[in-house]
Amino acid sequence: MKSGRSVRKKTDENYRAVFFDLYGTLMDVHTDEKMPRLWCCMSGWYADRGAVYTPGELRAAYLAAVRRDLVRVTGEWEKRGIRITYPEADIGIVFRDLFGSAGITADEALIRETAWFFRQNATTHLRLYAGVKKLLTQLKEAGKQVYVLSNAQSLFTMPELEKLGIAHDFDGIFISSDCGAKKPETVFYRKALEDTGLKAQECLMVGNDYTCDVAGARRAGMDSFYILSGLSPKESRGTFEKDRRDAALSLRGMDLEKAGRMILPERLNL
Repeated sequence: MKSGRSVRKKTDENYRAVFFDLYGTLMDVHTDEKMPRLWCCMSGWYADRGAVYTPGELRAAYLAAVRRDLVRVTGEWEKRGIRITYPEADIGIVFRDLFGSAGITADEALIRETAWFFRQNATTHLRLYAGVKKLLTQLKEAGKQVYVLSNAQSLFTMPELEKLGIAHDFDGIFISSDCGAKKPETVFYRKALEDTGLKAQECLMVGNDYTCDVAGARRAGMDSFYILSGLSPKESRGTFEKDRRDAALSLRGMDLEKAGRMILPERLNL
């Protein structure tokens, strides 16, 4: 474990809320959307519901639909006079388009089922990191609001949170697919702040990606707490040593209870 100083000199009592990144911060996940087996399974799923694709055709159509939706989302932001660099597609629209292209009308229930079937077949590993439940409980007992702020797809993430037993441990969950923009976009951070009624200086962002969770939070006016995990992007891993001003912690052993000792040491008496 390596620690540095936080962005601003303040005590934990100044923070009303803690925002957590999810994958690589609270959850360890490994997915592979290039697996031939995945597209064979999805081809069968679609064919059973009247939408016939070969595995190769389905994957190509899926990637094209994702690109179209990114264009759609970017255009919607531009109509509002906002230029963004990191748009987020809505996977529900993508799966609906794949049915529609084959002449099948899919209702919301079918889209949810399709997304979850896809995610389960693309995932090879999913678990909580050690100490997550205890840390969340300690933060709540300390009077802190606890939120998720994650680059993810709601149709994937919400069932995973339920599966791992932490879906109801947060005061709110903010997913990039619902916003149409992902971290480090400031608009995603501002949306969360607006919805919670919190001020940026009252919040601490905890995450494992320097660009998204540290630099992104800084631009939104929030302090950050950096965790170096096995899923941290390679370009993030050397940043802590180079810029301690913006990273509060580099934690190599993924035990979130230990992280709690750094976030709220006096209040939690740890």
